Amino acid sequence: MRKFIPSGGLRGMLLPPTYGQHVTHRTEFTILSVEVWATGLVVNIQLASADGPEPHLILQDHFGTEYSFRDSATVESRNLQTFTPSVPPGTRSLTIRSADDPEGRPVVTFAVPLMAVPEEPDSPQNGQYPPSPELRRPA
Repeated sequence: MRKFIPSGGLRGMLLPPTYGQHVTHRTEFTILSVEVWATGLVVNIQLASADGPEPHLILQDHFGTEYSFRDSATVESRNLQTFTPSVPPGTRSLTIRSADDPEGRPVVTFAVPLMAVPEEPDSPQNGQYPPSPELRRPA
């Protein structure tokens, strides 16, 4: 069975500041969102038509992380593309470019909020995670 969604938890979703359509000689598309998973990214794309070719994307952050394309799925005019790794801690921005654009213009740049990654407890506390808050009387 094909495992399309990255493993681990969903850490957040990035929404673009604008929904401008990107047009290249090969395809037309709009980036709708980026899901940030613990082990990868899922880019949600709206194609101009159901029979249009999927775009070739390049992801970049301000650290220079190399994101690798892993898989793609298309249903009607919606295309999902997965990339690894996930954004490193402290990433402030994520830029998506089209490899089909000879000018190399950015398609969209996302501001990446600080994402807290929960730490797993050393031992389960009565089978609960996160542990129940400790109740105290006011002093």
